[in-house]
Amino acid sequence: MSKMTPLFSPLLVGMFPSSLPNISWATDQAQQRRAGRDVKQETRQGARETKQDCRAANETSNAACRQDKRQTKQTGRQTARDIKY
Repeated sequence: MSKMTPLFSPLLVGMFPSSLPNISWATDQAQQRRAGRDVKQETRQGARETKQDCRAANETSNAACRQDKRQTKQTGRQTARDIKY
């Protein structure tokens, strides 16, 4: 057993630095996901305001206001995708 210990230690030390780039990539990916979620949250609020403003103006039908809200949310989703990928 004592002969394996000197061989095992360098192997373990050699494997550790090779795992470090994966850790930083995972951190970057987590930050991108978080930024994407933040954008989608802001978009949801913006979509609500869009619909409320549309209904308050009373110039278009409720269906048209819903479509405006959907379009606003879709734009936010695309922005979040652009951030993440």
